[in-house]
Amino acid sequence: MSSLSIIAIDGYSSSGKSTFAKAIAAELDFIYIDSGAMYRAVALYCLEHGITEEELPGHLEEINIGFSVDNITRKQLTLLNGTNVEDKIRGVAVSRVVSRISRIKAVREKLVALQRDFAKKGGVVMDGRDIGTVVFPEAGMKIFMNAAPAVRAKRRYEELVAKGVNVSYDEILSNIVMRDHEDETRAESPLKKAGDALVLDNSDMTMDKQMNWFRDRWAALKSKSHAN
Repeated sequence: MSSLSIIAIDGYSSSGKSTFAKAIAAELDFIYIDSGAMYRAVALYCLEHGITEEELPGHLEEINIGFSVDNITRKQLTLLNGTNVEDKIRGVAVSRVVSRISRIKAVREKLVALQRDFAKKGGVVMDGRDIGTVVFPEAGMKIFMNAAPAVRAKRRYEELVAKGVNVSYDEILSNIVMRDHEDETRAESPLKKAGDALVLDNSDMTMDKQMNWFRDRWAALKSKSHAN
């Protein structure tokens, strides 16, 4: 399997990783895998079943995560034990706890193994916090995304309001700042840029500009790969 058959996209919360990764996957006809949705699904399971962080390792065998595609919208859906939880996992309640859930070693071990299994056939774009550093350090293309906290909070606020969720911008900004700190300082697979990752700050970039940025760098990587 060629190293260019896996594209790893890491970065901060609400930096647009998923939107960017989906666009790349569609352009290359790759499979898109949202690793963050997997951690959110585990967090949702804990909230719905009253499971504490300390108790969670003993309940991991009860949790099965998968993906499907909506037949009408063609959007990817996250499945928790066979049930579509795509909307539920995007709520503020899950956002408040997902960073704490994701730093638990047993959780990361289970989901990293699952992520690697999903990508065995290649042709995958996966986004998250540790894809290029831990899950797929051999990925042929690694991208590290960021944007100003205020920009990320505005994007998240507008996304939730459009879904009819009653939220406050200040609460979202506070949550993003908190998650940045928790993601960067956790003991298990902290958020950090891989040494060979390409940095994309999209604070002032439209999706068209981001895709042009990607196309230029993808073409350069493919040219380099063919030369070798």
